[in-house]
Amino acid sequence: MGQRRYFGTDGVRGLANGELLTPELAVGLSASAANVLAERDRSHRPVAVVGRDPRASGEMLEAAVVAGLTSAGADAVRVGVLPTPAVAHLVGVLGADIGVMISASHNAMPDNGIKLFAAGGHKLPDAIEGAIEDGLGSPVARPTGAAIGRVHDRPDAGERYIEHLLAATPGSLSGLRVVVDCAHGAASVAAPLAYRRAGAEVIALHAEPDGLNINDGVGSTHLGPLQKAVLAHSADLGIAHDGDADRCLAVDGDGAVVDGDQIMAVLAVAMRDAGELAVDTLVTTVMSNLGLHLAMRDAGIAVRTTAVGDRYVLEELRAGGFTLGGEQSGHVVLPRHATTGDGLLTALRLMARVVTTGSSLAALSSIVTVLPQVLLNVQVVDKAAVAGSAGVRDAVAAAEAELGESGRVLLRPSGTEQLVRVMVEAPTAEQAGTVASRLAGVVAAAR
Repeated sequence: MGQRRYFGTDGVRGLANGELLTPELAVGLSASAANVLAERDRSHRPVAVVGRDPRASGEMLEAAVVAGLTSAGADAVRVGVLPTPAVAHLVGVLGADIGVMISASHNAMPDNGIKLFAAGGHKLPDAIEGAIEDGLGSPVARPTGAAIGRVHDRPDAGERYIEHLLAATPGSLSGLRVVVDCAHGAASVAAPLAYRRAGAEVIALHAEPDGLNINDGVGSTHLGPLQKAVLAHSADLGIAHDGDADRCLAVDGDGAVVDGDQIMAVLAVAMRDAGELAVDTLVTTVMSNLGLHLAMRDAGIAVRTTAVGDRYVLEELRAGGFTLGGEQSGHVVLPRHATTGDGLLTALRLMARVVTTGSSLAALSSIVTVLPQVLLNVQVVDKAAVAGSAGVRDAVAAAEAELGESGRVLLRPSGTEQLVRVMVEAPTAEQAGTVASRLAGVVAAAR
């Protein structure tokens, strides 16, 4: 298998119609994916579910993906503009062999991406991604006549997804007023509809996508407008999605941000109380705040940590049979209901907890005291050698001894650049900054 040229940790992403993400690549990738699947299972014609977010380039790339699939003899089922987790869910319920989501998530409008799912709606294994890349440009026998793939539309796709979400929501949201920021993205129709159907009074914000305004100063990466709207409408809380709605952040009734760590803490306690938290364990990454770890310790809930990236969280969830995991960014996975992060499902479960307890989101999320965090990136020549050097290790040990149980140090090489990332959490921002600066100086001297 050759060196990976296109697939990153979350599919293929780049400037749409730029040097990398061209219609030609979309045709080639989807045709190769169909061919790889056909080689693995010759019992039937491959079927692919194809969805997208509303950015303008998605129309072009959808056409290219469908052309590639059908040219390789696969049937393409178009589900239109829907969240990424909806596509993953539909792959499973429709019995499809592959899913294709065209989205660049929280990236700006000019970017786009192609994310592939295997049968059942699971992330493609590395070996299959490699085989798809290896198949690009390889000569294959093209089907003709009746063997060419066909194209079908599923106008009921959104409804099927919303019914799935409602079935996974533990109780009515009646009496709750929520503002939802849809980021002019893939959830602009589905999120307000699902929350209303669950019983909430919904004020929809930034839910008028025009192909160009996705993520433009709105959504989960720009929470200011949502904070103002929650206060202006005297709402109980606010929900913010990113462009493809696989993530969810929240704002409490006082306008304060509730991040992914706090959301996971609320859900973990709710699931423990309901007997749904397998082995009373939460899975998260090393970037989660120490405040989450301390809150879970006090609640009697174990925390498993993984490397940064949703694929590592998913691997740990599957390996241990755990039922809740996620990232500080608001990418939360509930494996009994979804195969990937689902912002709408996360929001529904969070809001249900507010209603069933009768407590405000501010009160529920206060279980986590978020410690001040400072993150510094230090440019180096050899990140692995620097991070593993004796001088750096000694400095980290000294910092950890100084902070004790009241703080935390995380020093790790960047996955993509010659950088060493120095992260320090401490009881005060001043102490976190002082310790981080001292460690960064040791790293810089070691480079």
